[in-house]
Amino acid sequence: MKLSRTVAYALQATLLLAQDTSRMPVACSKLAAEGKMPERFLLQILRNLVNHGLLRSTRGVDGGYMLLKKPHDISILNIIEAIEGPVDAGIGAIEGLPPNSRQILEEALSDVALTTRERLGSVKLSHLLEACQV
Repeated sequence: MKLSRTVAYALQATLLLAQDTSRMPVACSKLAAEGKMPERFLLQILRNLVNHGLLRSTRGVDGGYMLLKKPHDISILNIIEAIEGPVDAGIGAIEGLPPNSRQILEEALSDVALTTRERLGSVKLSHLLEACQV
């Protein structure tokens, strides 16, 4: 599994917010500068994270973004699915594949998706935060 640049930026931004101890909203421009991420692209990513209930946004001069949940309540799966959509299995349209072969392949992919969801769901933002402080 390879993470997209969008997911990587989402992980980086949420980790930066988790590291912030000010309890004040952090401006997108500050997150972009600290993480060396393009601000306009990051703004779209942050909006997705707000829409999925992971961040809170505040408007105004002192506005910005804050985690809506505690780092131990946010899984890597939550962040990935906020950006990419559900992690699930699907083989799409494969022409000429016999039904029995298709079923075997679908079952295998379903098992992989389930294992992936479980593993990514078990890794919390707090785990990444702890690793940064070592």
